[in-house]
Amino acid sequence: MFEAKVLRGGIAVALTWSLAACGSADQQALAGKGAPEGWERQLDDASDGDDWPAFGRTYGEQHYSPLDQVNAGNVKDLGLVWAVDLPAGNPATGPIEVGGTVYLASGYSVVRAIDVASGKVKWEHDPKAPEASGIRLRQGWGSRGIAYWNHKVITATQDGRLLALDEKTGKPVWTVQTLEEGAPMFISGPPRVFDGKVIIGNAGSDESAVRGFVTAFDADSGRQLWKFYTVPGDPAKGFEDETQKMAAKTWSGDWWKYGGGGSVWNAITYDKANDQILLGTGNGAPWNHKIRSLGKGDNLFVCSIVALDAKTGKYKWHYQINPGESWDFNAAMDMELADLTIDGKPRQVVMTAPKNGFYYVIDRKDGKLISAEPFVEVTWAKKIDLATGRPVENPGVRYESGRTSFRPTPLGAHSWMPMAYSPKTKLTYIPAIDLQAHFDDTGITRENFKFAEGMGLSPGVGYAIDAGGKDVTGWLVAWDPVAQKARWKLPMPTHGNGGIMATGGNLVFQGRPDGGFSAYNAEDGKRLWNFDARAGVVAPPITYRVNGKQYVTVIAGIGTSVGLFGPMFAQYGIDYRTQARRVLTFAIGGKQQLPPREPYKAVAFEDADFKPDAGKAARGEGIFGGRCAVCHGTSVIAGGTAPDLRTSPIPANAEAFAEVVRNGALVPAGMPRFGEFTPDQVEALRQYIRTRAEVLRSGRPDSSVGSAHKTGE
Repeated sequence: MFEAKVLRGGIAVALTWSLAACGSADQQALAGKGAPEGWERQLDDASDGDDWPAFGRTYGEQHYSPLDQVNAGNVKDLGLVWAVDLPAGNPATGPIEVGGTVYLASGYSVVRAIDVASGKVKWEHDPKAPEASGIRLRQGWGSRGIAYWNHKVITATQDGRLLALDEKTGKPVWTVQTLEEGAPMFISGPPRVFDGKVIIGNAGSDESAVRGFVTAFDADSGRQLWKFYTVPGDPAKGFEDETQKMAAKTWSGDWWKYGGGGSVWNAITYDKANDQILLGTGNGAPWNHKIRSLGKGDNLFVCSIVALDAKTGKYKWHYQINPGESWDFNAAMDMELADLTIDGKPRQVVMTAPKNGFYYVIDRKDGKLISAEPFVEVTWAKKIDLATGRPVENPGVRYESGRTSFRPTPLGAHSWMPMAYSPKTKLTYIPAIDLQAHFDDTGITRENFKFAEGMGLSPGVGYAIDAGGKDVTGWLVAWDPVAQKARWKLPMPTHGNGGIMATGGNLVFQGRPDGGFSAYNAEDGKRLWNFDARAGVVAPPITYRVNGKQYVTVIAGIGTSVGLFGPMFAQYGIDYRTQARRVLTFAIGGKQQLPPREPYKAVAFEDADFKPDAGKAARGEGIFGGRCAVCHGTSVIAGGTAPDLRTSPIPANAEAFAEVVRNGALVPAGMPRFGEFTPDQVEALRQYIRTRAEVLRSGRPDSSVGSAHKTGE
C-alpha cells in the first residue's frame, strides 16, 4: 500500500492505493496522454530551445541549447537586463524556464517564480524544510535543481519530501515523503521527469549505514509507481527481485549491516529512444572496501551506471566504473546522451566524466564500454581495459599497507557541477579538478569501525587533500568523445568552478568563485565576454527565448559542497553573511548595473576569557571535522555555505553556543540541532573554534590554508 496527500482547494485529501493495481492502462490515464504540449516537446533533445524545462534542458542532459541569437559575433554586447536578490541560503542551484517564467529553488528548496519580461517575483513557496528535517539537516544544503511537468513545478526537500506546485500560484498540488521515517538520508539532487513520471534518489552513504534506491512517482498525482534498490539487502529478509539476488553474489561478509551505499544522489538521465532510465550510483558505505565487504567482490551496483526499464523500473543492464570502490569514487556526475559516429558506425551512447578522472563513452543499448581515457592526471590506475571494461589499478592504491596517495581525489576530477555537450561542435566541456589525495586506515579495522552516530562523516579511512605541488588545480576542458582527447583546455584560478552550458551560438558559458561569469568560443576556448557578478558563480546557467529574444540566466552566490573549500577560496573574500545572492538575467543590449561588491576580510571575534586547552581543542577538531566542516568549512575557514565561526560572537559565550548547538535555536536558518552532544563535547567543540579564531586574530600564518576535506553529498 502507498499513501500520498493531494491538496485540492486547500483541503488535504489522503489517497491510498495498492501498488498491485498500478497497471499500464491506469498509468497512461493518470499521465493524461495525448498530443504533447509545447513544454513536453521541449524536453526532447532535438527541440528548438524556446524553453529550458529540466535541469539539463532536455531528457539527454546535454546542458546545450541550439539558440544562436546570442553568438560568438555579438556576445560582447550581452548585458544585464534584471537581477533579483535572494535571501541567505544555498544559491548554487540550476534554474528552469517555461513559457516566460523562470523557476528556481534556493536555500532549502524555497521555490520562486520570476517573470522574464519584468524580472518581478510572481510567487514563492517555502516548504519549511529545516524545521521538518531533524537529523537530516546535518548533511546537504538544499536541492541543486527542480523539474517541470504538466504545469507543475516539482521540487525535493532536505527532509525527503517530493512536492508538486501549481505553476501559476505556487500552491502545493501534491506532496509525498520518499524516505522512511528516521532513515539517515536526505535529498540534495534534482528530480527528473519523463513520460508522465518523476524520479528521485537520495544521499547519505558517507555518513550512515545507507542502502541506496530510487523511486518513481506519477507526476500528476504523486502516486508511487516503482522503486529500485541499487545494492542488495539482508539475504535473510529475502530479495526484492532476481536482480538483487544476482548483485548479492558480488558482496562478502555481512555487508547489509553497513548499508552498502550506492546512493543515487545526483545523476539520472532518461533515454527516450530506448525508454530507459540511467542511474549514476554513488560510493560504497563505508568507503573502505575492507570494512564493508571484507575487501572482496565488485559490490554491485556501487559506482555504476544502471539502466532500468522506464515503465516498470526493472533492471536491464549495468556498467560498473569502479568495481569494489574504495576511494569515494562514484558515478553520480551527470550523464549525457548523444548519437556519435564511431569507427564509421552510428552509436547511441551515454557519456560521463565521473570522479575517477576517466572520460567514458558507453553504448547505451547494452552498456558495453566503447572507450575511456583520462581527462586529468590519473595515478590510481594505469588505464581502463577495453576488453574487460575494468580498470588496471596501480599497486598499493587500495591502501593495503595502510597508506597511499593518488590522483584524483574524493572531491572528484569532476564534481556535481554539470558538464555540457554540444552536438554542433561535437565536444564535451568539463569543469575539471586536479588535486591529490592521501589515504591512511592505519589502526582502523572491521572490528573497531562503527558509523558515527547522528550522520557524522564515517568513511572508514583517514584522508587529506592538497594540490600535490601543482599551481593549476582547475581546468575548463573541451573534450572530443570520439577521439578521446582534449581539443583545448583553459587553466582556472582554483578548482571549484561552475557548471557549464553550451549553445548553438558557438559559445560555452561558465562561472567561477572569483565572481566572473564568462562566455568562451566553443571552438578554441578564447574568452569573448566576462561579467563581474559581484559574487562567486558555481550554479549552471540556462538560456531560452521569450517573445523572440534570447535570454541567459544564472544564479550567483556560493553554496553546496563548494563552501567546504574555504581555505582555497580565502583569497576571494567569500562570506556567508555579506556575499550577494542573485538571479542574474542577460540579453543583447542589456544595460543594468549591479551595486559594488561589499569588501570582506575575516576578523576574529573578541574573546577576552580565552584560555587555550590543547587537549580539548584536539577533541573538538575531530567533532568539527565529522559534523561541522560540511557547512562551516575545513579548519573553520568557511567558503560561503555557512557562517565563518571564527568571526561569530556565539562561540565566545558558552550559554549561547550551547543554545545553538544542543538546543537548536537556529534550526529555521539551517543550523542543525545536536541534542545528543554531552556538555564536554560541546565545550571541546567550542574550544577548537576559539582556538581557530585566535589563529586568525593573531595574524600568524595559517597552515590550514590550501587543504580541504570531502564531506557528504
